[in-house]
Amino acid sequence: MAQPPPPPPPPAATEGREPVGRAEVIHSANKTPPQLPWPDISSRAKWSVSSFKFGFGADCLRDGDPETFWHSDGPQPHFVTIEFPRKVAIQKLCIYLSHPQDDSYTPSALAIRAGTGPSDLQDVRMVTFDRPDGWIIFDVSSEPTEDGEALKPVYAYVLQIIVVANHMGGKDTHVRGLRVLGPIEDGGMEDDPFPFNTPKFKMYETIR
Repeated sequence: MAQPPPPPPPPAATEGREPVGRAEVIHSANKTPPQLPWPDISSRAKWSVSSFKFGFGADCLRDGDPETFWHSDGPQPHFVTIEFPRKVAIQKLCIYLSHPQDDSYTPSALAIRAGTGPSDLQDVRMVTFDRPDGWIIFDVSSEPTEDGEALKPVYAYVLQIIVVANHMGGKDTHVRGLRVLGPIEDGGMEDDPFPFNTPKFKMYETIR
């Protein structure tokens, strides 16, 4: 697979969250994947990684076991490519990182790209972390809805998550879990421009 173009330099650390309007990164210290209102669409896609050590490949991102992890084993940048057979609405990413266990292997900055193919990807979001430990959920897009109450989904065939930097300048990376989440009303985005104005959604708008 062709290497992606160099990602932008990481922004200043934001202590694990990046507010945009009223939408924020959500943390869950529980090792069990959190129960969320957004549908998990991970299984619809083909997953690949830029490199991996034997036994620590892309499958470890989705096996539901926080004790296993993707371990990169190649030149930087390290990245995960998620390819869907058709264009889908992507609302959020849910990622498990553990600085206490992985130290300098823990990502400190991610660049999110989306597009119609691996060679046609555009930057859609940049997220930074400060010693994360647990599940982190954040919007893929940084574009607010018309009322500013939430962030719009991204419509794409391909999503790519690039590790821009690791803690303490680490070279290889560990990611213990990754899920792709669609809008709460999957497939209904075109009909309802404000599908997130529900009490269930607003429960997850702030840090937990």
